[in-house]
Amino acid sequence: MQRPLAGLTGSNVVRELLAGVTLLAIAIPLNIGYAQIAGLPPTAGLYALIVPTVLYALVVSSRQVVASPDAAAAALVASSVGGLAVAGSANYATLALAQAIICGVLFILLSVFKLGFLANFLSKPILVGFVGGLALDILVSQIAKMLGVKIDSGGEFVDKIVGLVGGLGTTSLWSVIISAGSVAILLVGRRLLPVVPWALVVLVVATALVVLLHLDQLGVDILGAVPAGAPALTWPVLEWSMWLALIPSAIALTLVTTAEGLLVSRSYAEKRHYPFRANRDLFAFGVANIAAGAQGSFAVGSSTSRTAAMDQAGSRTQLPSLVLAAGTLLLLLFGTALLADIPSPAIGAVVAVAIIPLIGIREFVDLWRKDRFEFAVGATCFLVTVFVGAIPGIVVAFVLALINLAKRAASPAIDVLESTGDPGESLLEEAPAGSTTAPGVLVIRLAAPLFFANGSVFGDAVKRAVSSATGEPVRHVVLDMEAVTDIDVTGAEAFESLEEWLRGRDVDLAFARLRPPVRDRLTQLGLFADQPVYETNRAALAALAPPVDPA
Repeated sequence: MQRPLAGLTGSNVVRELLAGVTLLAIAIPLNIGYAQIAGLPPTAGLYALIVPTVLYALVVSSRQVVASPDAAAAALVASSVGGLAVAGSANYATLALAQAIICGVLFILLSVFKLGFLANFLSKPILVGFVGGLALDILVSQIAKMLGVKIDSGGEFVDKIVGLVGGLGTTSLWSVIISAGSVAILLVGRRLLPVVPWALVVLVVATALVVLLHLDQLGVDILGAVPAGAPALTWPVLEWSMWLALIPSAIALTLVTTAEGLLVSRSYAEKRHYPFRANRDLFAFGVANIAAGAQGSFAVGSSTSRTAAMDQAGSRTQLPSLVLAAGTLLLLLFGTALLADIPSPAIGAVVAVAIIPLIGIREFVDLWRKDRFEFAVGATCFLVTVFVGAIPGIVVAFVLALINLAKRAASPAIDVLESTGDPGESLLEEAPAGSTTAPGVLVIRLAAPLFFANGSVFGDAVKRAVSSATGEPVRHVVLDMEAVTDIDVTGAEAFESLEEWLRGRDVDLAFARLRPPVRDRLTQLGLFADQPVYETNRAALAALAPPVDPA
C-alpha cells in the first residue's frame, strides 16, 4: 500500500514547502469567491481547505491532484440547494453540508464496488457543454458583482440577465475601476510573470484602496466580517424527505467530479511516471466530502487549475496541500480581520478570469472542426444547462451519452473480407461490394459485440452480402468472431433469424477465431450446435473453398 506523501524526500522538501505557499496564495481568494457562488459564507470555502484537504492528501494515490471546491461544483450547489431553501439562510447552509456528505457516501460506494466507469458516460463534449453552461451562468453573476449591480445570484440565467441589464443604471463607478484594474493586473501579470500569485496581489491592492479611500462608503461592496476560529465538528440535521431531495444533485456532483478528477489524476500520473489507483482516489474524494459536510463546508472535487499550477511549480507530492491546510488554519485563527475589507468587485474579477476558460470556446471550435455531431451534443448540453438548469443539464448529458453510444453501436463495421490468394497472408482488407472472399465462400467480420442495437443491422448486412454476391452462388458463410466479445438475448434472436434465412438458401454457417467465452455464451443461448469452428480465416478458406485448377 502506498505510504502518505509518497515521493517526498530530503532533496525536494524545500521545493514542496515553497509550492505550498504558492498554493495558499492561489486557493484562499478563489475559495472565498466560490463560497459566494455557492451562496455560502466565506468560511465555507476556507474550511474546505483544512480537514478535507488534509484527509484527501493523506489517502489519495495521486501525488499532485489538489482537492477543493471549484466553480462548477459551487454553481451546481447554488442551483440545486437554491431550489430547496433561501440562499444565506441557516437551512440553506445545512442542506449544502448534507449534500456534501451524500456525495462522500456515493464516492465511497463507487470505490468499494468499482463503479467509477459510470463517469465515462460523461464524454468530453458533454463535460465541455455542462461545465461551460455552469461557467456562463457564474460569469453573469460575477459581472454584476464587478459593476456593483445587485441581482439575485441564485436566480435563473434569464432572470440574471434581465436583472443585470435593468440594473445598469445603478452601476458603481468605483466598482468598475476596481474590476477593470483587477482584470488588467490578472491578465497582464500572468503573461509577464506567471509564477506570481496575481489573484492574491489583486485582493491585497484592492483592499488597501478600500481602506485608504474609504470606498465602502462610496458604494463599493466589501466582504464584511469573517468569523474567526477553526472549523467545528457539526452534522446536518434534516428530515428524511430533504435528504432524499438532495440525492439527484449529489449524484450529478459525484459523477462530474469523478469524470474530471480521475482524468486529471491519470494524466498527471502518466506524465510524471507514478502509480495511479482510481478506486483509492474515489475513496479519497469520499472521505474529503464527508469531512467537508461534517465541519461547515460544501462539496469538494479536484481543481485542474491548481493542480497545473503545482506541477509548474515543480511539486510532485501532496505536501503543498498540507501547507495549504496549515496556512488557512492560521488565517482563520489570527487573520480574519484582514479579510473584512476585501472588495466584492475584486473577488468577482478574480473568479471571472478563472472561469472564462471553462466556458469552453476553444473546445467548441475544436469539436466543430472534428465532429459536428459531437459539437451538437456539447451545444445541446450547454444550452439546457444555461436555460433550464444544472440538474436537467446532467440528465440531458446522460441521455445524449446513451444516444451517442447507441448511434455508434448501431452502425458497427461489418465487412466481407478479401483474399489475395496468398495462403500466408491474413484476411484483413474489405472486399469490394458484391464480391466473395473465395468462390462460394463469404468471410464476414463484425467489429463489435452483437446486441440489441446492432443485431438486425448485422443480419441485414449478411443477407445483402449473400444476395448481392456475383459469380458462383454462396454456399458457405464464415463469421469472423475475433471482435465479438458478447451477445445479448436480442442479438441472439437476430442471429437465430439469420441462421434460419441462410439455411433456407442452402448456405452453411461456420465460425472463425471464436473466443472461448463467446463460444460458451452461444451455447448458453442455444445458438451453437454442430457448426464448424476454425482457428483462422485462412483455415476456413482452406477447408471450404474449392481448390483452384492450376490449368
